[in-house]
Amino acid sequence: MTVGFAGLGIMGTPMAGRLREAGVPLAVWSRRPEACAELVARGAVAAPDAGALFAVSDAVILMLRDEAATDEVLARGTDVFAGRVAGRLVIVMGTNSPAYSAALEADIRAAGGRYVEAPVSGSRVPAERGELVVMLAGADDAALAEAAELLAPLGRAVVPCGAVPGALRTKVAVNHYMMAMVAALAESLTTARLAGLDVDAVLRVLEASPMDSAIGRVKGAKLVAGDETPQAAVSDVVKNCMLALDAARASGATTPIIELVASLYEATAASGHADADMVAVARRFA
Repeated sequence: MTVGFAGLGIMGTPMAGRLREAGVPLAVWSRRPEACAELVARGAVAAPDAGALFAVSDAVILMLRDEAATDEVLARGTDVFAGRVAGRLVIVMGTNSPAYSAALEADIRAAGGRYVEAPVSGSRVPAERGELVVMLAGADDAALAEAAELLAPLGRAVVPCGAVPGALRTKVAVNHYMMAMVAALAESLTTARLAGLDVDAVLRVLEASPMDSAIGRVKGAKLVAGDETPQAAVSDVVKNCMLALDAARASGATTPIIELVASLYEATAASGHADADMVAVARRFA
């Protein structure tokens, strides 16, 4: 099975690389042709355009920035759409709204394609290491089994989440906690630094305690080093905060913590740091 991959950004490039390392026959496409070079050097084939990517692929993975980009690559809403998706397995791994995903599934199935929703938990470093957590949702058991096998090299776990949009709803819930946790870590370490504490010692205590976590180690190290190179950009965190808030409002939950966290990331983005890593939220506490 030839697999197409579109969306070679911070996450997509290492994810596609893991598939190549696993021996998956891979075709890739990007609006930025230079983004394909590394993968072509590792044995992937570069498609000249999105249409050609679908034409040579039995399954297509989309790890695109947003819903508009996903619709554009699929040619959704045009006469080309049905020809692109019919007879193919379309695996959408980007973080979109649950409502969008449910509507997209209906359109792809009506056009004769198969759809699997497969967002991931993790950022660039886990993507490079094959340590993402993949969440799967869909209506076709065979398609889900194919997707689970195909995506296994990307993560430490593949978790079934029921029907669409169950995987995206699960990711929103997980991100709700993660975004608040990183903001709290940034506040704590910034406060410790301003108080004159040995921040490395604070981190060592955290890492030896029940509060230890992989993301805490990665983001803690970045905070201590002042490293804002993006693994998960502030702009993406703002988007995920909005999805969490939308989910909370729809369920009637009271969520003062994520509301505050969202305002902190929004302010960080507005101050010119939208493209920095999410640890740049520490700027709000200094």
